[in-house]
Parts: sequence; structure tokens; C-alpha cells
Amino acid sequence: MAAQLRNQGAAVPDLVAVGHQQEDVQAWRARNGIDLASQIKLVKIAHMRYQHPDLEEIGRFLGDFGMTIVKKTDSEVWFRGYGLDQYVYHALKGPKKFLGGTFLVESYEDLERATKLPGSSDIQELVDAPGGGFLVTVHDPEGFPMNLMHGQVEREEIPAEKPKKLIYNFENEKPRVREFLRFKPGPAAVHKLGHYGLCVQNFSGELDFYLKNFNLVPTDFLYVDELDGTKKDVAIFAHIDRGDDYVDHHTFFMSTNKTSHVHHCSFEVHDYDTQMLGHQWLSEKGYEPVWGVGRHILGSQIFDYWWDTAHNMIEHYIDGDVVNRKTPIGYSPAGDESLAVWGPEVPPWFLH
Repeated sequence: MAAQLRNQGAAVPDLVAVGHQQEDVQAWRARNGIDLASQIKLVKIAHMRYQHPDLEEIGRFLGDFGMTIVKKTDSEVWFRGYGLDQYVYHALKGPKKFLGGTFLVESYEDLERATKLPGSSDIQELVDAPGGGFLVTVHDPEGFPMNLMHGQVEREEIPAEKPKKLIYNFENEKPRVREFLRFKPGPAAVHKLGHYGLCVQNFSGELDFYLKNFNLVPTDFLYVDELDGTKKDVAIFAHIDRGDDYVDHHTFFMSTNKTSHVHHCSFEVHDYDTQMLGHQWLSEKGYEPVWGVGRHILGSQIFDYWWDTAHNMIEHYIDGDVVNRKTPIGYSPAGDESLAVWGPEVPPWFLH
């Protein structure tokens, strides 16, 4: 991976790269001139949007992947998990196309601020979408859409849908007595959307767009060693800065590549048994696996990647790290060895 990324000729980022292993977030902001007052304030990631040529086909896949249809028309389908989000995936009918991740923002004023960005849409009222709300779509320098939403009403959770927290017996600790674990085959029920990522050509321009316009903060950078002895950042895992509140290790990631394309989107499920039952279910249904099951290093998630029916990469994950403003930024060398501590060998197409 390191050689592959090195040969892609990514420009040195305008956001200054450093060669040490950790850096304080506040020092990083000061060094890079991040103006917090001008940023659009993200709260969390809510749902993905994709265009699909066959809504029936993708609907069957996402059902087997663990989502539930909330609402369906001839041209749109909304899918939910069992969390508070009204939907975690919005499929629209049309030629295959990535329509972006969607983030909740703090205020309507954030939407108004977003309309000032080059290539932004006007504010759109989500009249037909579950939970309503308002949406603005902006575009990054390489044309990738990013959606910002405010005013959506949360759904009420259904207690019966929440998976049971299992009690595990360990070698010297046996809290589960006279109680047996019995599992039912089926999809791995999706809880929420966790993150998505992009492969980009102009890494420096993309970094400027995402880290200066929004309250996204680096959790980890991956770098390669240049021939002149300097280090060049080639990938980033970024989280939403919510101060002292703990958030997922990354909500957005980006890596340099020869072409610009979406890499994958990722959804959280309950636990390891749920994940493995879902893996077995998807395998038995004949869907095509990508990579997994394994344990990532950065973020720590146990992962399982699949191709959907339109050949978009999609992931189940469990047990991810959480961070906050006190978590230092990490810097690690890029390479296959940085991707997983255990699991199958990384397939060559995973990084393309």
C-alpha cells in the first residue's frame, strides 16, 4: 500500500503535515489556522444517499443486510435501523450514482451558511421524507456531494427491536449460570450509520474543504516516507468535534488514489454474534464478500465488507473506539499492516 500511495503523486497538503507520532488537537488547529467561528457545526452522521437502477433489487439486499423499509414510492425508498434516526439509507431510482453522506447540523443558520459555499444547493424542505426537516447539498473540490440536514424529528425506538446484551463467561469469571445462549439465523440488524469514505486525487484541496469548513478533526493520519526524508500524509480518519462528548473514532475518512470515487459506507451492528450471523446470512443468500471478518487497528472495529447489488462497498462493524477533544492526533505509516491486526489477507482491490 505504501508504494502504491507514494506513486500517486499527492500534493503536499496545505494543512501542514508533521512527522511525529501524536499531536495535540488545539496545537494542530493553531498551526493550521482553523477558524472555529466560521465552521458549519456538524452534530452526527445520519444517513447515506445513493442512486440505484433497480430499487427492488437493492431493497432485497439491504433487507438481507439488516435494514427495514420505512417508506417506499416508485422512485425512492427510505431504510431505517433500530436506532433513533428516521432512516439510515435513502435510495433513489436512476443510474448508479453516489449522492453523499448526510450530517445533522446544529442550526438552520448552519444550513444558510452552507448555501454560501461554491456549488451549494438552495435549502430544500424534505416534505416526503420520514421525519421531515431541511437539506442543503454542497460539493467538495472533486465534486463529491455532502448533505447537511436540520429539523428532522427523531423516531421513537421500539424496545422489542433492541438486541439483548449478552453475558459472557470468561476463564476465571462465570456470571452466566443456568442460562443458555441460543441464536436465530437471520440478517445482522443495523443500528446506525457509522462512517463513509472517499478516494481522492487532490488530497490537500480535499483536506482544506472538509477540515476548515466543518468541525471535523483528525483522529489519525497515515503517511508515507518520501525519498528526501520528509513524511507525506496520504490518508485521514476524522471525527466530529463535539467537545468533551465522546464520538466515534471516525465519521469520515479519505485516502489518496489515482481516481476519485467513493470507497465504502459502514453501519454499526450490536455484537460479534450478530455480525457473524449476518455474515453467514449474506453468504447463504449468494452475495459477494469483499473483506472480512477481521479487526482493524485504527478505530479497532471488527469489520465485514460486502458488495451490494450495484457493486458499492458496504460494511458491518462492531466495537469501535470513541474519542473526544482530549484525544491526541495519531500519525502512523501507511501499509497493509496498518489496516488489520487479524483477519483475511487484504484483497488487492480493497484499496483501489
